[in-house]
Amino acid sequence: MGRTIQAEMAALGSKRLIAAVIMDVDGVILDSPHEHAWREALVGLAAPESLTTAIYQTHVAGKPRLAGARAVLEQLDVPNPERHVEPYADRKQKLLSDLIAGGCFSVFADAVRFILAVRACGLRLAAASASKNANRMMAQIRVPSRQNLLDLFDVNVCGRDVQRGKPDPDLFLLAASEMNLSPRSCAVVEDAPAGILAAKAAGMAALGVARRDNQAVLYSAGANRVVSTLDEMNMEALLRILA
Repeated sequence: MGRTIQAEMAALGSKRLIAAVIMDVDGVILDSPHEHAWREALVGLAAPESLTTAIYQTHVAGKPRLAGARAVLEQLDVPNPERHVEPYADRKQKLLSDLIAGGCFSVFADAVRFILAVRACGLRLAAASASKNANRMMAQIRVPSRQNLLDLFDVNVCGRDVQRGKPDPDLFLLAASEMNLSPRSCAVVEDAPAGILAAKAAGMAALGVARRDNQAVLYSAGANRVVSTLDEMNMEALLRILA
């Protein structure tokens, strides 16, 4: 395993250290039905299959609901997109709620291992998703010695209304503020370019999780490091992610 966390911190000396990890939920912690709901809600507007995973990851993932709806319609060249934004977003939400009620989501096992490792080494943890459905899903995931996944976080700002959504930094800055920490002492874990851009705009380090072979776009957005699974990220390496 190499040096202990304490030895690693001593070796870093006065260099900037990470004191907290802020984690997105959809695509990082949970394999959720968001993308499926966005796709199926397109019926009557565009061919559902035209919303590819590449389009979703690059232009939609991580954004607030109305911004995500607008991005889909614009990317697919739907005529008069502004007219359809709210009805499309509403249909997506109804579909998503039905899918969540049906249990159509799961937790990534590597994310749970990562969260437990972060807690074990004494770093703070925050959950920060634009989705207002994140808490509903996490509350249904049972974890050892805790009632549910939500109990593992020191701070939770999921679904909170902020002035500007991702790729602006407001949600991550709110998480840092509620932990009473400087943004420069926080590292963000994200799977979407919008989230990476938001982390960098906040002055935070950014760890990308390329679960869908999107390493290049995450690096292009400014990620300090990109992994395909959080099992690749040991705590010594996390401490060295400096923006």
